[in-house]
Amino acid sequence: MDLVPRIKLGVHLPDVLSVEEMFQLLNSLPVKTPLEIRNKLMLELLYATGIRISELLDLTLHSINLKERVILVHGKGSKQRYVPYVNTLDELFEKYLKQSRPLLLKLKQSEVLFLNNRGDKMSRMGFWKILRKAALEANIKKDITPHTFRHSFATHLLEGGVNLRIVQALLGHSSIDTTQIYTHIDMKRMVETYKQYHPRA
Repeated sequence: MDLVPRIKLGVHLPDVLSVEEMFQLLNSLPVKTPLEIRNKLMLELLYATGIRISELLDLTLHSINLKERVILVHGKGSKQRYVPYVNTLDELFEKYLKQSRPLLLKLKQSEVLFLNNRGDKMSRMGFWKILRKAALEANIKKDITPHTFRHSFATHLLEGGVNLRIVQALLGHSSIDTTQIYTHIDMKRMVETYKQYHPRA
């Protein structure tokens, strides 16, 4: 048996939130002020699309097709892809674009979609502070990064039965091997469920 190669399950699994934890976080976000509306739209859009934080912050007004509910994403290596988003974001988009963004923009001119309170492009550090505060107030115990939304997006789609190739296209992975990491999450869940329910386990 020493000559039989071991099955390798030791691939580092990305951190993910459960569907319940994600809903707990997103549903706890207030939408009373212009900044709160912006924050909720950013976090909702990250989970709805699985885009990278750099891709989110690079979005412009021309990236969004509100009628078709798709965004044009500029990914790594100058690659572009279209990613759909859910219709539950329609109201948030309308509030942000018609109410919040003009107030944040002040007298400046900018095509950037998400602005900070000075009317400039939102920075990664600025987003990190928003995310950290939101997780704290939602009582989420796990360490959350912007990439947690991307990992959770992919994992939840696969758990729901979406084809791996579709997830690959949505994430903008050039190789299916990169997307394959998410099948390890399914494997881990399968093993845990097996141990829990098998009579001899």
